Amino acid sequence: MPDPEFTVKTVVCPACNGPSIYAPSNIYRPFCCERCKNLDLGAWASERFKLPEQTPNTDPDFEQG
Repeated sequence: MPDPEFTVKTVVCPACNGPSIYAPSNIYRPFCCERCKNLDLGAWASERFKLPEQTPNTDPDFEQG
């Protein structure tokens, strides 16, 4: 049985779909590199990625922000 400390897992980078080492040695995990990490961060910052909106409250007494 391999020692879990030395087992290296490879996953798919969520930004470029390339291989990414998922281990403490990869400081950008789950991304493969700094560029992919920054592209993902930029997408969130520019709101290209966002959580789905909840159903709007139709209560007439509900204050709209």
